[in-house]
Amino acid sequence: MAQRWSDLSSSQRRTIVVVGVVETALKVAMAVDLKRRPPEQIRGPKWVWATATLVNSAGIIPVAYFLFGRVK
Repeated sequence: MAQRWSDLSSSQRRTIVVVGVVETALKVAMAVDLKRRPPEQIRGPKWVWATATLVNSAGIIPVAYFLFGRVK
């Protein structure tokens, strides 16, 4: 059974908010970089990276993009 927000401790709530903010910031940074970067500097099609980050909500895709998706 899922807990309600009010049932969580203040540290649990803070952790959830911080993780959400970091995930959102990573996704925004990835979207901006995808928009500005030429296709030849990206491993794979831009649309695949953009779609993957929309489908996956764990924040793993933006990290993978910054580590492996860009040609340096």
